[in-house]
Amino acid sequence: MEELNLKQLTLAVRTIADEKNLPEEVVLSVIEQAIAAAWRRDNGERDQEVRATLNVNDGTAIVFVGREVVEVVGSEAHEISLEEAKKEKPDAELGDIIENSHEVTSFGRVAAQTAKQVVLQRLREAEREVVLAEYEDKIGTVVNGTVQRVEPRVVRVEIGKASGIIPQSEQIQGEFYSVGSRIKVFIKDIERENRGPQLILSRGNEQFVEYLFRQEVPELETGAVEIKAIAREAGRRTKLAVASTVPGVDPVGTFVGGHGTRVQAVMNEIGDQEKIDIVTFDAEPQQFIKNALSPAEVSKVEINETDKRARVFVNEDQQSIAIGLGGQNVRLASRLTGYELDIEQAVAAKPVERSKKNIEDSLIDAVEETTDEA
Repeated sequence: MEELNLKQLTLAVRTIADEKNLPEEVVLSVIEQAIAAAWRRDNGERDQEVRATLNVNDGTAIVFVGREVVEVVGSEAHEISLEEAKKEKPDAELGDIIENSHEVTSFGRVAAQTAKQVVLQRLREAEREVVLAEYEDKIGTVVNGTVQRVEPRVVRVEIGKASGIIPQSEQIQGEFYSVGSRIKVFIKDIERENRGPQLILSRGNEQFVEYLFRQEVPELETGAVEIKAIAREAGRRTKLAVASTVPGVDPVGTFVGGHGTRVQAVMNEIGDQEKIDIVTFDAEPQQFIKNALSPAEVSKVEINETDKRARVFVNEDQQSIAIGLGGQNVRLASRLTGYELDIEQAVAAKPVERSKKNIEDSLIDAVEETTDEA
């Protein structure tokens, strides 16, 4: 491609639009950006303000170079003095942008390569944008995907026409992803950062677990039971606070299912290494905190509403259970309840021996009294 022929480019607009399934105005805009980049490469400076318009009827293009009106010109490529600006536009003021136009018909080899790169890159982005627009309304749902590629920090997954990434933070810790395998993924977001739009997927967030339970617990749809809160450390443990809106319905039993079938179905998807605690929600914070710390048995809870903290007293044999491995149980219970929980050892009850001694004393006293009376 020795030269960038604008007539050929104009003809290509419709073909590219059809092939890529993109609107013609999008393709035209991409080509205009490429023309501006090519002109900048041949005649201008790197960060110059350049835009182009392509006339699809006669295959000519006009490039507009913008310069800001300033008092003292530092760079002629980017700025123009007020005096010079007034020659072009009599009512020009400081801060205005004055555009000079240049007609172009073709470009040299290097500029043509620049234009080609811009066209390819922008078309890829535009294509991705169109595909991702279809997924905009699927955010917050779970779909089936196929693992495309496993990289050190992300797993690339193909879902339908699009492909997305599961960042490390959204993966289930310890889960192995093999290329070609089918997995369920939660569509978390569409990120439009530096490298163009990107579909962000998750298997490690709370909503993924909630969605899986929704598939297994029909009572959630009817409203007989509800999930009040979820706290999760993916791959390790999830705590679920559930409640019933119908008298006589056991919320925990509803989620566990007969012989644990429902909770097992969820674990089959997220992996058996992740424990799931299902606890009863309680509007009374003290009771909710006791439930959340399950399987530990709690003696007493003292709440400080102002600081959203709670002192939780447990017997010595329950302390390590309440805290959990690496502090996990108390950490998840804190997130579930919204209170910072401090686990403390309950003060032991007075020793039983003493009361025995008291009984013995009173017996002796009684005997002595009887003897005296005799």
